Amino acid sequence: MEHFVVSARKYRPQTFKDVVGQQAITNTLLNAIENNHLAQALLFTGPRGVGKTTCARILAKMINSDGNTSEDEDFAFNIFELDAASNNSVDDIRNLTDQVRIPPQVGKYKVYIIDEVHMLSQAAFNAFLKTLEEPPKHCIFILATTEKHKIIPTILSRCQIFDFKRITVTDAKEYLKYIADEQGITAEDDALHIIAQKADGAMRDALSIFDRVVSFSGKNLTRQAVTENLNVLDYETYFRSTDFILENKIPELLVQFNSILSKGFDGHHYIAGLASHFRDLMVCKNQSTIELLEVGEETKQKYQEQCVKTSNVFLMKGIQLANDCDLKYKTSKNQRLLVELTLMQLASITYDGEKKNHRHFIIPPSYFRTKGIKPIPIKKPLTSESFEVKTVAKSQGKVQTEQIKVETSAPIPTLSIGTKKKSTSGLSLKSIREKKAHQIKQLDVVVDEENLPKEPVEQEELATAWNEYIQSLHRKGEKIMASILEMEAPHLEGTAIKLTYSNDTNKIELERSQYPLMAYLKQRLKNYDLHLDISVNEEIAKKYAFTPQEKYDKLKEKNPNLELLRKTFGLDI
Repeated sequence: MEHFVVSARKYRPQTFKDVVGQQAITNTLLNAIENNHLAQALLFTGPRGVGKTTCARILAKMINSDGNTSEDEDFAFNIFELDAASNNSVDDIRNLTDQVRIPPQVGKYKVYIIDEVHMLSQAAFNAFLKTLEEPPKHCIFILATTEKHKIIPTILSRCQIFDFKRITVTDAKEYLKYIADEQGITAEDDALHIIAQKADGAMRDALSIFDRVVSFSGKNLTRQAVTENLNVLDYETYFRSTDFILENKIPELLVQFNSILSKGFDGHHYIAGLASHFRDLMVCKNQSTIELLEVGEETKQKYQEQCVKTSNVFLMKGIQLANDCDLKYKTSKNQRLLVELTLMQLASITYDGEKKNHRHFIIPPSYFRTKGIKPIPIKKPLTSESFEVKTVAKSQGKVQTEQIKVETSAPIPTLSIGTKKKSTSGLSLKSIREKKAHQIKQLDVVVDEENLPKEPVEQEELATAWNEYIQSLHRKGEKIMASILEMEAPHLEGTAIKLTYSNDTNKIELERSQYPLMAYLKQRLKNYDLHLDISVNEEIAKKYAFTPQEKYDKLKEKNPNLELLRKTFGLDI
């Protein structure tokens, strides 16, 4: 069997022109060589598989070439590659520095390529400093690393740094297309695009995936074959999911998610892909940002068709929900339920289960038509007034008079016609919020403050009213708040009702429930300047008796004869 050479080695660039996606760096190096302006210590840094070592080898070959040598000449005697991952000790660096002093036998420069240089030990770095700062004229160091932050600053300051960028999806796809043509392989544009995306900016990974997919599907590379082999969710899955969400088809959406899980896909991967899909739809909304969409032409057309069906509000809400699910996924105890709940929330964004009446009438127009009265639409908010409207209509020769009472309060008017009244459950969150807002409005209502009663209040009157309110809480079953109020007796200073508690919990609970309390006290004592002044003093907790000795001491303070009784009968505590 003939030996197979992987594409990453077979198609390794031999010149700077063949390097993919690093034009800025290759042009800089070419100009430096032509102008004899090349530094003696270079640092190539960037992600994996973007061409750092390849560029180092091309540079080493070019600086030794004088134009008369053949293209096959690789100057192997002048190029030394050191793997710092396995040669990271001080002795390895000392051996290298000993070799540096010897000039090259062929060519002009000796080039030392140290790969994964961040793996050198601290001592090895220190041993390398002097040689790196002042190398011989015939020596050039090229350091390559994927983790620049692990290299000590003294090394970085002695090197000319080149930051290699990730290969874009477009550049990777074009190079894969070139290789497919070289090998006589028919490849769909979307198939190559999926491979380029899966490589995540690494050209070497893209070539490895390409070889794997070609081994699976042969000479015809289709999108379906690529998605099956790589076990990735293709665009059609997310297009179909978005259609279900827009049509509020929750059962179909959950069935689709179940089929995705049954194929071995991870729910985390699915929800993250759905968020990216929403992002791509939002990018398609504006012609100036459509270039950010890194997909094939056929898929781009599908994105443009679906983005018309969606609104910016829906996409923003969808991205937020999907992103929240992505963040909570790893810490969730029931990950499948988390994703299913997110999908149901997504499908409910555009769903309105209630029929809303958008007509701008307080009373339905049909009511006025039966009375022979022309309805008047409301054009501005009503004021806080109560009034009565009498309508008179003739029916079967008789005059009927009906009284309509309209109660309004800004900003939302509340109507009651006759005795018919819309009820709200007292246990619903809506009713609790309305009750809370009503309590606040009772205190914040706009009134004439000068005419409010401000009669002087005595400490005894305050204590009496305070105890009356506590008794009312007991009758209502609000035992916790009653207990909090019983803990400390209020002390009146001017119009301030001062209370001191031993912890913040009691203070917070009382502040939350102060509105009905203050409303009662102001009305009962006829002084609307009264207000609560609550403080916390942790030292108060020490006055409570907990041990038997402390309890005995408390009782002895009230009745000193207890000590005489204990000594007379020899009692123990």
